[in-house]
Amino acid sequence: MTGKIHIGIGGWTFEPWRGVFYPEDLTQKRELEFASRKLTSIEINGTYYSSFKPASWAKWRAETPDGFVFAMKASRFCTNRKVLADAGESIQRYVSQGLVELGDRLGPINWQFMATKKFDPEDIEAFLKLLPREVGKLPLRHAIEVRHDSFKDERFYDLCRKYKVAIVYAQDETFPEIDEPTADFTYARLMGAEEKVKTGYKPADLDKWAKRAKAWAKKGDTFIYFISGAKVRNPAAAQALIERL
Repeated sequence: MTGKIHIGIGGWTFEPWRGVFYPEDLTQKRELEFASRKLTSIEINGTYYSSFKPASWAKWRAETPDGFVFAMKASRFCTNRKVLADAGESIQRYVSQGLVELGDRLGPINWQFMATKKFDPEDIEAFLKLLPREVGKLPLRHAIEVRHDSFKDERFYDLCRKYKVAIVYAQDETFPEIDEPTADFTYARLMGAEEKVKTGYKPADLDKWAKRAKAWAKKGDTFIYFISGAKVRNPAAAQALIERL
């Protein structure tokens, strides 16, 4: 059974996209409406820095078409801490802010750790235990993005399998690339776009990512986001990959 492949970018507000991705005459308040019809998913980055009222989440849902899915970065107050086991209150506050308003647009949550955070088996397991399995009767899917090589450890993979949490595949020169199936979905963040290439990635590289996306989809739903790198090219890269699939 093959899962669905969702492809997109991080956020939808970025001035250099005007005239490159967004039409020059498009009003800013219609950017999400436009982007959600060119892409199949968007990772909401603003939720890493601040919370939003339920009305905002409901508005985002209303502006997007059926089949579109949001992923979201969890609050830094949950993950940027010395002892992750103490994050329970922050985690509950995060998931209760209004995510339920997304309804069927609700995708996975990316819990991103700092690059200085090292693997501590006991603390990591305590954190995984805190992740809620649902909000307002909607199932929640969780992914962890690690940025320290100490996480390249079979004990970490086993813990993620135990709690059915995906490990984010991060394509970046400075972060560990971990491609381990630990949940029933795959979450990938591709950070190698080049500004000199109109589609961000060369055609041959996009072909390789399309092949990999199909392989991931054999194991369940797949979420792929073009993030960072030459950010101005990310929408083009996402659209080019969508065309290949």
